[in-house]
Amino acid sequence: MTDEMVSALSEIASAYSDSRTCYCRLDLIGDPGGGLALTGAVLDEKTLHDVVGRLAARFPKVTHDTTQVRVLRSGSPSRALGTNITGFYARPSFLAEQLSQLLNGCPVEVLLEEERWCFVRQPDGYLGWVYAPYLAGTAIDAVTDLVCSPETGVRTRPDELAPLATRLLGGTSVAVDGEEGPWRHVLLAGAHPGWVRADALRTLDELPHNEKTRRDQISRDAGRFIGVQYLWGGCSAWGIDCSGFSQLLHRLSGVILPRDADMQYTAGRPVDFPYQPGDLLFFGEAGDARKITHVAVSRGGWDIIHSSRRINGVYEDNVQQVEGLRETFVGARTFLKD
Repeated sequence: MTDEMVSALSEIASAYSDSRTCYCRLDLIGDPGGGLALTGAVLDEKTLHDVVGRLAARFPKVTHDTTQVRVLRSGSPSRALGTNITGFYARPSFLAEQLSQLLNGCPVEVLLEEERWCFVRQPDGYLGWVYAPYLAGTAIDAVTDLVCSPETGVRTRPDELAPLATRLLGGTSVAVDGEEGPWRHVLLAGAHPGWVRADALRTLDELPHNEKTRRDQISRDAGRFIGVQYLWGGCSAWGIDCSGFSQLLHRLSGVILPRDADMQYTAGRPVDFPYQPGDLLFFGEAGDARKITHVAVSRGGWDIIHSSRRINGVYEDNVQQVEGLRETFVGARTFLKD
């Protein structure tokens, strides 16, 4: 094994350096048979195949044994969050950076377990650590509704005076299995089934199905979150960041977005001024599109609503009237075009 080979592996693995969606931690050791052996772990077989293929292209006369590499996505069991909300962390510790949050019933694929923590993959591919005792065995069988209120109480009986069983946050998936007047009985992952007001729910059949109704729905929902505090990695009415806000508003209209602002910028469809309600406006360091740092939801034109650290929460602004926004504006994207 040569320094050139080690350097080549490092360069190849750098293509998988985005730890939000990639996992590639490999080392080279000498093989007694004269070749090289890879050790460590990768997210999936596709990653391993790509790395080995690119190594073979550089060193065609060297064999590469992969039997000591652990492939994380190889039949790991799926679980669901069994509490109403919890942090999604960069490392297995409550003191680590909070990358995002999970709402009750969110399904995750367990990839690694370390003491009381699980390294998991969300359905959109986002990777991070979750406290294992907060995970239930499985998600609910058949989701029927989304919680559309920023926050709602779950009562033990269909009565405003009944004790609270738990609380639910906007965007949570539930299964309704009974009704009584203006109340709906909901099943959750884990425990705490109970009764919520029907007007706190939006059935999947009620989700908007075309561009105009999605834009209208996003605009109506956005105003209900005004005053919610800014929270790095937050995605609920108990605290939310800029991309968590844009993601949640779209989820409430049946549209799935990537988690972070730069991911949303890359995945969205470019649009030009005049912007329509629901379009996303992006901002970066000195207007640099390669370093997206903020996203806001258009109210139409340059009027926006966003979760901003500058003003500590969800409020309305006008891009042209705020110097810091005007000078760092990069461009706009949408996920709402039919």
